Amino acid sequence: MDDLAGFLRTRRARVDPSSAGIPVDSRRRVEGLRREEVAHLSGVSVDYYVRLEQGRATQPSEQVLDALARVLGLDETERGHLDRLARQRHRRAKAPGGRVRPELLRVLHLVTDAPALIMDHRMDVLAANRLARLLYGRPVPGLNTARHIFLEETERGLYANWDTCTLDVVGHLRLAAGKYPEDPRLASLVGELAMGSERFRRLWARADVRARTHGPKAYRHPLVGLLELHHENFALPDDSGRELLVLSAAPGSPTEDGLRLLATLDTDHGAAHPANDAGAATRPTGGG
Repeated sequence: MDDLAGFLRTRRARVDPSSAGIPVDSRRRVEGLRREEVAHLSGVSVDYYVRLEQGRATQPSEQVLDALARVLGLDETERGHLDRLARQRHRRAKAPGGRVRPELLRVLHLVTDAPALIMDHRMDVLAANRLARLLYGRPVPGLNTARHIFLEETERGLYANWDTCTLDVVGHLRLAAGKYPEDPRLASLVGELAMGSERFRRLWARADVRARTHGPKAYRHPLVGLLELHHENFALPDDSGRELLVLSAAPGSPTEDGLRLLATLDTDHGAAHPANDAGAATRPTGGG
C-alpha cells in the first residue's frame, strides 16, 4: 500500500528549490528538487539515493534518514512515517484486533455530555455512547468513518468542513498503511475508497500523512443545526492502534445548547440504552 520510494518522490516534489539555495530559472521543468539535488544536500551519493527511490537500496541508517528529513522539510509525523517505511522489510507489525474490553466500555459510557467513540486504525467505530449515535443519526458501531465521509456523506452532508475532513482521513490512513502494511482489511478499504471516490484517489496519490490529535470539527446536524465541536483523540495505552475520540462543546456556546437538545432526541423512536450500544460494539466489525 505504501513504500519508501513513493514517499520520497512525493516529498521532494513539494520542496521549493529556492528555499534550499538552488537557483531557479525559466528552463527548469522539474517540480520540486531533482534526485541529484536531494542527494547532494543530504550528503549521500546520487547512486544511493536513486536506489532508495527505486526500492533497491539496503536499509538506510538513522543518519541518512535524519538528513533526508531535514532536506525534505519533514515534520515530526512525517519523520516517524519515514522511519517506519524504511524498516518495513525488517519489522512487520501485525494488525491489531480483538474485542473492546468491558472496562473500557464502562469508561466510554461515563462520558454523557459529549459524543464519544472508540475507533481503530482503519477508522472503524468499535463502540460509541448514546450522544454519538444521535449525532450520526444511526447505530454507530460497525460504521467506518472513512467510508462514511468519502462514499456516503458528500460536502453537502453531515460534515460541515468536508474538504478538511477528507484531508485528515487520507493522512490518517496513510499513517496506518505505514504501520500495518500487511493488513488485508486496510488494503481492501483503501481499494474501495479509490474505486468509489476521485477525490480520495487524488489525495492518496499525494502521500501526505497526518496524525489525529485534536482540533475543531464541525457537523451540520439535520435536527439541531451547526455543531462546532472540538475533538480530542486519546491513544489507548495498549499498542492496539485504537483511540478514544471525544467531541466537546465550549461552555456556554450555541453548540453546547445544541448538544443538550440532541440529548433529548431519539432518532430510533425509543430510549437508547448504553448497554445495547456496548453489546453491539464488542462484536467484530466487518469491512473497512
